Amino acid sequence: MVLDSQSRRRKPSVWAFNRASEWWNVVVPGFTNAQWVQNFRMSEETLDFLCNKLRPVMKQDISFRECVTLKKRVAIALWKLATGSEYRSIGHLFGVSATTVCRCVQEFCAAAETVLVPEQIRFPNEEKFREMAAYNENRWGLPHCVGTIDGSHIPILAPQEYHCDYFNRKGWHSIILQGVVDGKGLFWNVFAGVPGSLHDARVLRLSTLWELASQGNHFPAHTRNIGGVTAGYYLLGDSASPLQNWLLKPFQDTGRLTPEQHLFNRKFSRARVVVENAFGRLNGRWRCLLKRNDSDTELVKSMVLTCCALHNLCETHGETYVTERNTPAAATVVEPVAAVAQGVEEEGRDVREGLMRHFLSNA
Repeated sequence: MVLDSQSRRRKPSVWAFNRASEWWNVVVPGFTNAQWVQNFRMSEETLDFLCNKLRPVMKQDISFRECVTLKKRVAIALWKLATGSEYRSIGHLFGVSATTVCRCVQEFCAAAETVLVPEQIRFPNEEKFREMAAYNENRWGLPHCVGTIDGSHIPILAPQEYHCDYFNRKGWHSIILQGVVDGKGLFWNVFAGVPGSLHDARVLRLSTLWELASQGNHFPAHTRNIGGVTAGYYLLGDSASPLQNWLLKPFQDTGRLTPEQHLFNRKFSRARVVVENAFGRLNGRWRCLLKRNDSDTELVKSMVLTCCALHNLCETHGETYVTERNTPAAATVVEPVAAVAQGVEEEGRDVREGLMRHFLSNA
């Protein structure tokens, strides 16, 4: 009798809390296109496109519990990046645990770094450089300009080690994102993760952009006469940038600028609106970049790079950008400090003078 009862013993089962998934299963399927964009920063069509891109590297995690579909895992990660909400509150909304939310974010960002970032943020080929230069000249009157560079502070929790290195001059801990955008506001070079205490020029010198450009290996060897000076492709920096043949900056206003220099600075400033708007849209869509991120610095860096790739994806797919009310001011944008890092010898004065003469001849 004892043996009979043991043979009919029930199979062991894993207990799991029955979480409500009504919002995802019932409410979300009825979203309009505008509601998809408002909540996930992209249409359902673009989200499905994203899922198909990441499917080969986001394999289903098999466990005793009911598996979370790929689309739901991607949506959970997008919600985290779009809102910066806590894992627990996102879990309540989607009917999963906070641990599952964390795992979804980590998995999504790792997949995005593997597949999406290299595809969306690519170093331009020679044909693309010509296209970018032509676009900037037609729109801003800047011959041979292929992009604009800027930076942003990403708030983080103070790391346990070397936390002083991450304490920026604004009085909080951060890592820095450096980005280069084309004339349409799309990122084609990004560098993220360095401590927030570093000066802009130092961040630039640590990036591969500086290394390659300084060696003459970054831009194609395509020159043009600009105001009597033979110049190659160049980027627009801010007042904190070290002046180089490939990186121009405005004249420092000491109160003694000539009318020609004032004209140069005005045109220069107008053209830099592109990168300022790009960072504004990046931070506005992906609000995790504006709130203090309590994840470890490596995951924060991965989230930042993922957001830059998602920015390009949304822009190229024509997703509407809607400015939300009560959006924090873009206080995270790096404010230029007119100082050059030690060891940086300025060049490019002749290129800047040539561009100033070009502006005068076309005024």
